[in-house]
Amino acid sequence: MPNLNEHPTLADFQAYVVKLETERGFEDQSVRDKCLLLGEEIGELFKAVRKAEGLKIDVSSQFGTVSEELADVLIYLCAIANRYGIDLETAFREKEKINHQRSWIEQGDLFAGFESDSSVEEQSEDADA
Repeated sequence: MPNLNEHPTLADFQAYVVKLETERGFEDQSVRDKCLLLGEEIGELFKAVRKAEGLKIDVSSQFGTVSEELADVLIYLCAIANRYGIDLETAFREKEKINHQRSWIEQGDLFAGFESDSSVEEQSEDADA
Protein backbone atom coordinates (compact mmCIF):
# COMPACT_ATOMS: atom_id res chain seq x y z
CA MET A 1 0.00 0.00 0.00
CA PRO A 2 1.40 3.44 -0.91
CA ASN A 3 2.27 5.86 1.87
CA LEU A 4 0.74 9.30 2.23
CA ASN A 5 2.51 12.09 4.15
CA GLU A 6 1.10 13.12 7.52
CA HIS A 7 0.12 16.56 6.15
CA PRO A 8 -0.22 16.02 2.39
CA THR A 9 -0.49 18.71 -0.24
CA LEU A 10 -2.78 18.31 -3.24
CA ALA A 11 0.29 17.21 -5.21
CA ASP A 12 0.91 14.52 -2.59
CA PHE A 13 -2.67 13.28 -2.99
CA GLN A 14 -2.28 13.21 -6.77
CA ALA A 15 0.99 11.23 -6.53
CA TYR A 16 -0.62 8.85 -4.03
CA VAL A 17 -3.54 8.20 -6.40
CA VAL A 18 -1.11 7.29 -9.20
CA LYS A 19 0.46 4.69 -6.93
CA LEU A 20 -2.82 3.29 -5.60
CA GLU A 21 -4.25 2.99 -9.12
CA THR A 22 -1.18 1.02 -10.20
CA GLU A 23 -1.38 -1.17 -7.11
CA ARG A 24 -5.08 -1.88 -7.65
CA GLY A 25 -4.85 -2.32 -11.44
CA PHE A 26 -6.89 0.79 -12.33
CA GLU A 27 -4.21 2.73 -14.21
CA ASP A 28 -5.63 1.81 -17.63
CA GLN A 29 -9.13 3.16 -16.94
CA SER A 30 -10.03 5.99 -19.30
CA VAL A 31 -11.03 9.51 -18.36
CA ARG A 32 -14.57 8.62 -19.40
CA ASP A 33 -14.54 5.63 -17.04
CA LYS A 34 -13.23 7.79 -14.21
CA CYS A 35 -15.87 10.46 -14.86
CA LEU A 36 -18.64 7.87 -14.74
CA LEU A 37 -17.23 6.43 -11.53
CA LEU A 38 -16.96 9.95 -10.09
CA GLY A 39 -20.65 10.44 -10.88
CA GLU A 40 -21.49 7.26 -8.98
CA GLU A 41 -19.46 8.43 -5.99
CA ILE A 42 -21.19 11.82 -6.03
CA GLY A 43 -24.51 9.96 -5.94
CA GLU A 44 -23.28 8.00 -2.92
CA LEU A 45 -22.16 11.27 -1.31
CA PHE A 46 -25.64 12.72 -1.82
CA LYS A 47 -27.19 9.63 -0.21
CA ALA A 48 -24.83 9.95 2.75
CA VAL A 49 -25.76 13.63 3.10
CA ARG A 50 -29.46 12.73 2.92
CA LYS A 51 -28.94 10.24 5.73
CA ALA A 52 -26.90 12.72 7.79
CA GLU A 53 -29.63 15.34 7.33
CA GLY A 54 -32.36 12.96 8.43
CA LEU A 55 -34.02 12.64 5.02
CA LYS A 56 -35.60 9.41 3.87
CA ILE A 57 -33.29 6.97 2.11
CA ASP A 58 -33.71 3.60 0.44
CA VAL A 59 -32.83 1.07 3.13
CA SER A 60 -31.26 -1.21 0.50
CA SER A 61 -28.88 1.53 -0.73
CA GLN A 62 -25.22 0.91 0.00
CA PHE A 63 -23.00 3.88 0.74
CA GLY A 64 -20.58 5.08 3.37
CA THR A 65 -20.40 8.09 5.59
CA VAL A 66 -20.14 11.63 4.28
CA SER A 67 -16.39 11.64 5.02
CA GLU A 68 -15.84 8.30 3.26
CA GLU A 69 -17.74 9.41 0.17
CA LEU A 70 -15.91 12.76 0.08
CA ALA A 71 -12.62 10.83 0.16
CA ASP A 72 -13.79 8.69 -2.78
CA VAL A 73 -14.72 11.84 -4.72
CA LEU A 74 -11.26 13.28 -4.03
CA ILE A 75 -9.61 10.09 -5.30
CA TYR A 76 -11.53 10.28 -8.58
CA LEU A 77 -10.86 14.02 -8.96
CA CYS A 78 -7.15 13.34 -8.56
CA ALA A 79 -7.30 10.46 -11.05
CA ILE A 80 -9.02 12.62 -13.67
CA ALA A 81 -6.61 15.52 -13.11
CA ASN A 82 -3.66 13.12 -13.38
CA ARG A 83 -4.86 11.81 -16.73
CA TYR A 84 -4.91 15.38 -18.08
CA GLY A 85 -1.63 16.38 -16.42
CA ILE A 86 -3.41 19.00 -14.31
CA ASP A 87 -1.85 20.19 -11.07
CA LEU A 88 -4.95 20.62 -8.91
CA GLU A 89 -3.37 23.17 -6.58
CA THR A 90 -2.39 25.39 -9.50
CA ALA A 91 -5.81 24.92 -11.12
CA PHE A 92 -7.51 25.81 -7.83
CA ARG A 93 -5.46 28.96 -7.36
CA GLU A 94 -6.00 30.09 -10.96
CA LYS A 95 -9.74 29.49 -10.76
CA GLU A 96 -9.97 31.38 -7.48
CA LYS A 97 -8.32 34.40 -9.15
CA ILE A 98 -11.20 34.33 -11.67
CA ASN A 99 -13.81 33.77 -8.96
CA HIS A 100 -12.44 36.68 -6.96
CA GLN A 101 -13.36 39.01 -9.84
CA ARG A 102 -16.97 37.80 -9.93
CA SER A 103 -19.96 39.48 -8.32
CA TRP A 104 -22.18 37.34 -6.14
CA ILE A 105 -25.90 37.90 -5.59
CA GLU A 106 -27.88 37.40 -2.42
CA GLN A 107 -29.80 34.14 -2.24
CA GLY A 108 -33.12 35.98 -2.35
CA ASP A 109 -32.19 37.24 -5.82
CA LEU A 110 -31.32 33.85 -7.35
CA PHE A 111 -34.38 33.78 -9.58
CA ALA A 112 -34.62 37.50 -10.30
CA GLY A 113 -35.67 37.90 -13.89
CA PHE A 114 -36.97 34.35 -14.13
CA GLU A 115 -40.44 35.01 -12.78
CA SER A 116 -43.21 33.63 -14.93
CA ASP A 117 -45.26 36.16 -16.83
CA SER A 118 -48.89 35.09 -16.45
CA SER A 119 -49.91 37.00 -19.60
CA VAL A 120 -47.44 34.94 -21.66
CA GLU A 121 -48.74 31.73 -20.10
CA GLU A 122 -52.34 32.75 -20.78
CA GLN A 123 -51.50 33.54 -24.42
CA SER A 124 -49.90 30.11 -24.78
CA GLU A 125 -52.94 28.40 -23.25
CA ASP A 126 -55.25 30.38 -25.59
CA ALA A 127 -53.19 29.29 -28.61
CA ASP A 128 -53.45 25.63 -27.55
CA ALA A 129 -57.27 25.84 -27.27
